Amino acid sequence: MDFCSDCGSCMKRTPEGLQCPKCGRLVQLNPAIKEKNAKKQSQGAIYIIDEPEDNYVKVIRLCPSCRNEEAFHWSTTAIGEHAGVRQERTIEHFKCTKCTHTWVESS
Repeated sequence: MDFCSDCGSCMKRTPEGLQCPKCGRLVQLNPAIKEKNAKKQSQGAIYIIDEPEDNYVKVIRLCPSCRNEEAFHWSTTAIGEHAGVRQERTIEHFKCTKCTHTWVESS
């Protein structure tokens, strides 16, 4: 983090270099630093891909949001320990096929 030598404010990075947002002072960056920053910015987009809904089981369950009667279902297990006793519970996940609202029910 760089600070302005005139007013002491935190300098912001711009394509031209470092610029003070308070007094407007501009400091040119070293060409090697500009090239390094350009490489960081040129990285491609990151895509997050969910599991296909084909892997879930369709069940008859009433959606609390839109009242649709069909939902995708999957379950997970939570394991913990309380007072030295191991506890295990199943969490059932549901996702509405119509409005994509997601809710859980634990047992």
